[in-house]
Amino acid sequence: MTRVVVVGSINMDLVTLAPRFAAPGETILGERFLTVHGGKGANQAVAAARLGAEVALVGALGDDAFGTQLHEGLAREGVSLEHVARIADCGSGTASITVAEGENHIIVVPAANARVTPAQIERAQSTLASADAVLVQMEIPLDAIEATLRLGHRLGKPVILNPAPAQPLPIEWLKLARYLTPNQHELAILLGADADEDFRSLMQRAPAPVVLTRGGDGAWYRDGGEPAHQPGFKVDVVDTTGAGDTFNAALAVFLQQGLPVAVRKACAAAALSVTRLGAQGGMPRLAELEAWLAHA
Repeated sequence: MTRVVVVGSINMDLVTLAPRFAAPGETILGERFLTVHGGKGANQAVAAARLGAEVALVGALGDDAFGTQLHEGLAREGVSLEHVARIADCGSGTASITVAEGENHIIVVPAANARVTPAQIERAQSTLASADAVLVQMEIPLDAIEATLRLGHRLGKPVILNPAPAQPLPIEWLKLARYLTPNQHELAILLGADADEDFRSLMQRAPAPVVLTRGGDGAWYRDGGEPAHQPGFKVDVVDTTGAGDTFNAALAVFLQQGLPVAVRKACAAAALSVTRLGAQGGMPRLAELEAWLAHA
């Protein structure tokens, strides 16, 4: 069984379905409201567990009702929570999400996620040492991201950095990652480049191998040489929330099968995830993914 360690955020998603997005200053009537377990770290942990990996999560929750619900939900998915801290003096992270016209707008309030520390990463060293792949995103403090990259590199583990939400990072940090998994906009921000620059040129300039997600167009990947293309899979889109997290989780789970295979399975898993509502609600299980790929 593949072992994956995820270092990242845990949120309660507050989701509103609407016929369209409201203009600034405008009030419209929504169609439905629901609370959904989310956060990039938790999403990737759940997706990896459903795809058959043994998963440990490093993160933080508040000592509130959302925190209890999120903790129980992750435990039900089989995610190890030994390194998930409960912070007594703050709430759990939240994401306010509006879904309309097949797209989403998201506002994240980090709360307890902002309390993930380098010391907490170091305490999880033995867990990272047993991992086949490590996933980290950017909804936790930068010093915790740096600590994860450095520890993973020191342990000789492939660290996948999903630079979302994107901001410029030191080149030295990026060189510690085994793979960067941005979309084109995120890669441009990461490199301090023009967003209109050809994405293949951006991939060539990156200081670490890049797996670039392109939505319905699939993904491009480069690990030396020219970028290669994995086409996307045609599906009926219901909700794109969590598609990127599903992609990253699948990439980590299947990485040992080789990068081209891992990228193909990651594109397929992400495609399946957008056919249902909710970040975690749409994430496929291994048997479903394998059966779907057999007929794709």
